[in-house]
Amino acid sequence: MSSAPRSAAVAGPLLAFERVGKSYPDGRQRIVVLKPTSFELHRGEHMGVLGPPRAGKSTLLRLAAGVELPDEGRIEFEGRDMVRAPAVERERLLRHGIGLVASDDWRPAKGERVVDLVALPLLSDGATLHEARRSARRILNWAGATDYADDPAAALAIGERFRVMLARALVREPRLLLVDEPAVVPSFTERAELYPLLRAGARACNAALVVASVDGEATKTLDTLVSIGYGELTADDGERGVVLPFPPQRPPGGLERSGS
Repeated sequence: MSSAPRSAAVAGPLLAFERVGKSYPDGRQRIVVLKPTSFELHRGEHMGVLGPPRAGKSTLLRLAAGVELPDEGRIEFEGRDMVRAPAVERERLLRHGIGLVASDDWRPAKGERVVDLVALPLLSDGATLHEARRSARRILNWAGATDYADDPAAALAIGERFRVMLARALVREPRLLLVDEPAVVPSFTERAELYPLLRAGARACNAALVVASVDGEATKTLDTLVSIGYGELTADDGERGVVLPFPPQRPPGGLERSGS
């Protein structure tokens, strides 16, 4: 796994949104994607965000990852202000502390093998090629992707890509795992295998997990569920903009090959 230094334990939430709002220009108007929203997520907690297409699920995750900045409000990761942090600091957090799985980010280099795509983050941390590939193969095996570890990444099917993106996100053992629309995988059978894998990967790292999807099957077994629509993030009791507290999940152990 990753040789990057791990942060010391931080008192308080891992991720905190404080009245975070986001909109995009549309001609002379602006489309509000997220109205001022506040919530907290602690290490080891798993949250599902359920909503229809174009409801703002991807925007919420990209804000949490520091890929996008809000129009208003404050976002903290491990107590650090993500909004005011320089871009290089946000990029460092995305490399070492936050894993983002999003199908739109699938951009392998021409001829790049799957194992090297997953190993690349470890190489940039200073691992040798042998060490990085060994760790990459181990996590690809855990993700059920061993059969195509040496194939060109560009040749993979959608379900295979998703497994590889998950392996790449987990190879550095992030503290926060963000998964955008796992229902993009077309096979119902493969989705049924992948959904538990998301939770298992997060538990193995004791990472907080956020899964955003149109599919209730992807989120129904998580610790808490919120819905997003019309710019509002709504908790189970209908209280707007607040995620209810829930007990943290403890990791069952390291990443071992599962049967799914």
